[in-house]
Amino acid sequence: MANKTFQVPNISCNHCVMTIKREVGELAGVTSVDADANTKTVTVEWDAPADWDGIKALLAEINYPPAE
Repeated sequence: MANKTFQVPNISCNHCVMTIKREVGELAGVTSVDADANTKTVTVEWDAPADWDGIKALLAEINYPPAE
């Protein structure tokens, strides 16, 4: 299992958090998604077939790209 915690500057409210949790949580292989509107951080845990590139691409597609 892999995991990553990262900043998402576009998070502004709990609606953003719920959108990220719902969308990323639907990816095959993603086992956990946690996000915090106050700190603008997201933590994702995943197994194959999910990978960081796919998660990052989905976040960019839904307008919540991770900070580099």
